[in-house]
Amino acid sequence: MSVALLVMDFQPAILASLDDPDALLDRVAGAIADVRAKGGTVAYVRVAFTEDDWAAIPAANKAFSAVAEHRGLPDADPATAVHERLAPQPGDIVVRKTRHGAMSTTDLDRQLRARGVHTLVVSGVSTSGVVLTTVLDAADRDYELYVLSDGVADPDPEVHTLLLDRVLSRRAHIIDTAELADVL
Repeated sequence: MSVALLVMDFQPAILASLDDPDALLDRVAGAIADVRAKGGTVAYVRVAFTEDDWAAIPAANKAFSAVAEHRGLPDADPATAVHERLAPQPGDIVVRKTRHGAMSTTDLDRQLRARGVHTLVVSGVSTSGVVLTTVLDAADRDYELYVLSDGVADPDPEVHTLLLDRVLSRRAHIIDTAELADVL
């Protein structure tokens, strides 16, 4: 099957920015099970940093220079692991990134193409970070894109709604987890 579900930034440290992540975790766990049942690929993306990563972040990078300065999201910290309810299984793709997008600092694109994937279903925290950046990048790489409206979240509900309704919908099909079976 040429479909991959991207499970992005579902890490305890990131989920802590949401008021109630439990329902989101349940929906994404269901989407993972659906994709696995149909023989699709599940690709996990997590953000975490090593000493070398922090040292490579320039002060000009507004989003990540503060992370580097405070040595935030260390790679060895359990809070930067994929949440245990969504744990990767053998055969899944797992990449670690050091910027917002899932592809810019990883080999995710190469791994997906090696598996013949041309359709991506996107889930992630946050809509204004990893989801937005990854959808824009993946659209430029000519993937067919679907965003799970109930599989993405953002600490700012207004930004979340604006991005789904006005920005992401121009580059991706917006579906919910109940509609995922139609894509698979």
